Amino acid sequence: MGRKRNENKKWVGVQAVSKSSIQIEFVYNTVRCREKIKLEPTPVNLKRAHQHRAAIMDAIARGTFSYKDTFPNSPNSKIFLEYKGENYKLKKYLETWLAIQKVIVKSSTYNDYRKIVNNILIPELGDKNLTDIKRPDVRDMCNKRSCGNKRLANIQSPLRIALQDAMTDDLISSNPLANWTYARKEAPVKEDVIDPFSEEEQKLILENFSNPQHYNLFLFAFWTGLRTSELVALEWGDIDWINNTVRVWQALTQAAEEKEEPKTRAGDRYVKILPPAMKALLAQKKHTFLMNGSVFFNPLYGKPWEGDQAIRKLAWIPALRRAKVRYRYPYQTRHTYASMMLSANESVVWVANQMGHADIRVVLTKYARWIEGKEPNAGYNAIKMFASDFLIGDKLKDQNG
Repeated sequence: MGRKRNENKKWVGVQAVSKSSIQIEFVYNTVRCREKIKLEPTPVNLKRAHQHRAAIMDAIARGTFSYKDTFPNSPNSKIFLEYKGENYKLKKYLETWLAIQKVIVKSSTYNDYRKIVNNILIPELGDKNLTDIKRPDVRDMCNKRSCGNKRLANIQSPLRIALQDAMTDDLISSNPLANWTYARKEAPVKEDVIDPFSEEEQKLILENFSNPQHYNLFLFAFWTGLRTSELVALEWGDIDWINNTVRVWQALTQAAEEKEEPKTRAGDRYVKILPPAMKALLAQKKHTFLMNGSVFFNPLYGKPWEGDQAIRKLAWIPALRRAKVRYRYPYQTRHTYASMMLSANESVVWVANQMGHADIRVVLTKYARWIEGKEPNAGYNAIKMFASDFLIGDKLKDQNG
């Protein structure tokens, strides 16, 4: 017994408390703490415990001590949490965060967040504490999914934003997803196929709509280049009958509960109403002008369209089948408008403004083949000015003047 007392006096702050454990004592944040270590209190183990205590004291002095990391199973670790997120489940936080997002973001954005949070993030990572979320966790979650990098980026986006908000609220010290997005090595993503309708195809499609309101909707689409979401949100008050323009300033997507403003400043624009589009509006007036404000209605239910899916199923697909025109999705009406305008040598800047592109480079890149080579004699002005007879030959000179 006397020997044990001598050992305890030798190792200050360390004592045997049972046949299988040693207790160390130290002060942290002005609180006297006692922690047990599962070691038989032999002289060698008491010395080891004393060295462990000395390392703890040194870490406390340096400001690098973490109670949770040193004693993860101790009740005291919850008392000395450096960040509240150390004891805050991601599931609970995301549910609270999602409720806030419903108020501050667009309906379509919130709907995307909600699906990702409830169907992916919470099932995969919800049981982890906020402070335990690391990049490898996100990588492993992504690797379980058989989708492209664009979808993986969309999945990571709300988590990154939520963790950034948690850092702002001092729940975590840093955001592991800041300036980082996990992506797999994959083949280059195919760009949107631009496959406009010819003049003959447009005529066949328009002739095969079963309802005049369907005809008006797509005649207007072909000659304004509006997106389907913009057509659905269009109201009679947006029409300037004097200046023959329509203001495009809101859209209604399938997921949204109400009309939303465009994502970019360029999306809020005035589009010139060309004669075919004006013909469509004048024909549509008798159907909806005195109704609740929307220009285009679903005639089957006598109310405004709720999104592109109904338009595609009820109007677009049946008309293409009757017309025996190769199927392309309705968005190709927008590409058709752009290709027609550019093929007719309209200004690229004007076309970009009409379509709501902030930069003409989008038009130049996507529709280059409708811009170049439209003039049958393109290039021959330069030939006349700079090419000698020796360079072009007499025969070619005779052919091209």
